[in-house]
Amino acid sequence: QVQLVESGGGLVQAGGSLRLACAASGHTPSSYAMGWFRQGPGKESEFVAAITWSGGRTKYADSVKGRFTISRDSAKNTVYLQMNTLKPEDTAVYYCARANVGYPTAAMASYDYWGQGTQVTVSS
Repeated sequence: QVQLVESGGGLVQAGGSLRLACAASGHTPSSYAMGWFRQGPGKESEFVAAITWSGGRTKYADSVKGRFTISRDSAKNTVYLQMNTLKPEDTAVYYCARANVGYPTAAMASYDYWGQGTQVTVSS
């Protein structure tokens, strides 16, 4: 079993920054990738970013490229999402997830463990 706990969400003005963290515990082999997804009000869930747990390869949604950075601290079993230049359309519940593959992927079906989510609200 894998437990994922997100933190760092909150209310921020447009143009501001937030850093989300996802602490993983339980069986967390280093061969799997980790990802962030989000679901805005009235919207479908969408991929945000992903990273290999050990190799540092990353993948981003076009909507966040250049503004968001995903990283990981293997010693702390934690994945981060640094979000800069936030926009009102970034408002969503952000979820951390563990993939069952070893490469960063946007395919939601490739993720088998999910956190409870953390709310990010960006005011205009």
